[in-house]
Amino acid sequence: MRVTSERIEAKTPEQIRLMRAAGLVVADALDAVRAALRPGVTTLELDGIAEHVIRSAGAAPSFRGYGRPPYPATTCISVNDEVVHGIPGPRVVRAGDVVSVDCGAVLAGWHGDAAFTVIVAPEEAPDPDPGDEALVDATEQAMWHGIAAIADGHRLVDIGAAIEDWVAGRFGIVEEYGGHGIGTAMHQAPHVLNYRTRARGPKLRPGMCLAIEPMLTMGEPDTRVQPDQWTVVTLDGSRAAHWEHTVALTDRGPWVLTARDGGEAALRALGVTVVPLAG
Repeated sequence: MRVTSERIEAKTPEQIRLMRAAGLVVADALDAVRAALRPGVTTLELDGIAEHVIRSAGAAPSFRGYGRPPYPATTCISVNDEVVHGIPGPRVVRAGDVVSVDCGAVLAGWHGDAAFTVIVAPEEAPDPDPGDEALVDATEQAMWHGIAAIADGHRLVDIGAAIEDWVAGRFGIVEEYGGHGIGTAMHQAPHVLNYRTRARGPKLRPGMCLAIEPMLTMGEPDTRVQPDQWTVVTLDGSRAAHWEHTVALTDRGPWVLTARDGGEAALRALGVTVVPLAG
């Protein structure tokens, strides 16, 4: 492992394979939560499911104990107007809720980080609100457009530019929070913006590992932090969505470490050829 002049960790192929193992633990945890996510379950119950999966794999939750004040849970579960960092607790999930689940795991010293958003519906119910569906879908696709830009882009700014171009003013783009480098720590340089700026940022080079995570809102993008010092909500009370994957840039292109297929299906649809990790 080397550290560039911008203090960005550049991973070797072997270290990227270790991060892939951590990424698949995160994928397992999120799959288990998604399978259990139905009306009547509490966010604390969902958190316990994720922690069980992570610890059963010999890994540890990346989030628990992180920051100041120390984060008290394994996942962040954010509901409706909560954008990110929602603390699991006794809240009961209800039909029609927009629920974002963010999860991180560290295995053998290497981190993985991913998130998804779903609309909770009972087994027999009307179709979800079209506006909510559009928000969730646009956020997921914004993430994939940002990841695709890693293959086609030259500088860090290309990621945010691709996300902003995809959103095209249809939803608010939260600016206070964004993606990040990831590796031997959960949060590393560089900070990855979800919008275009004049600052071009560092060159995208093989060995970089980034968490790409757009957060979109139905209304204005302004946010505030709740008194628990973690939960971020929209200022106008509008609903929000959050998607994230951990991505490695190899000398053969991007590989999505927290997606089971490496991101092949989604990126192929965007014209990006994905080559699996060697070895």
